[in-house]
Amino acid sequence: MAFFPEPCYAAAMQITVNIPDEIAARAQARGQTPESYVEGLIESAEQPASLPIARRLRPEISMDEFLEAMTANSDKIPVLPDEAFTRESFYQDHD
Repeated sequence: MAFFPEPCYAAAMQITVNIPDEIAARAQARGQTPESYVEGLIESAEQPASLPIARRLRPEISMDEFLEAMTANSDKIPVLPDEAFTRESFYQDHD
């Protein structure tokens, strides 16, 4: 039988800090309060490394937000001819 000790006490802690303007700007850009943004950073730092990196870094992002970010600059991607996507074009320097 294995014994896993449980914490002998539970306490809530409140810490007051000055939030740098850069952090406040990041929070505002995401539509969050600085407090909730920092809480999210702390929560993502607490998550185990076994979780996928994307989930550890931004657990609050939705699929819609992800797709929006992926297509944000899609109008700047040049249109390429179909020949650019042939096997030969990818491996042109191989025999």
